[in-house]
Amino acid sequence: MPWYVLVTKPRSELKVKEYLLNNGIDVCCPTRVERRQWSDRVKKVTVPLLPSMVLVSIEPKERNKVFDVPGVVRYLFYLGQPAKVRDNEIEVLKRISEERSKILKVESIKPGDRIEVPGFGSLPQSGIVKQVSSNRCWVVLEQLGFVVTMQL
Repeated sequence: MPWYVLVTKPRSELKVKEYLLNNGIDVCCPTRVERRQWSDRVKKVTVPLLPSMVLVSIEPKERNKVFDVPGVVRYLFYLGQPAKVRDNEIEVLKRISEERSKILKVESIKPGDRIEVPGFGSLPQSGIVKQVSSNRCWVVLEQLGFVVTMQL
């Protein structure tokens, strides 16, 4: 079955995902965890990677079933046809969502340490820590010639 892109009302992606799952439709809505700060507190909030979009796997003849769900606006179209997403792209989105949810615990980082830097595809990169502040770390990637800022 092909994967289609559904456009949802703003900030209703996760509710649309739950409704579609309850209706027996295969859904992909990758998320990430963000820290949001209010005047009186800091909180971790789960937000979708694709704002106002949910990916669904459904037979072409059953595409209209999704409009029974509150919050669904329309399908995303590309070149006059409903936009389709390849299976390998869905796998990458799911893997990104899973990897970002893992908590990496670092005991202590000092300038001069060599650490692994994630996020460069299949090529793992290591770099030397240049500077460390309370919530950031600057790492020199010698092979690429870049300095990467990482949030701790």
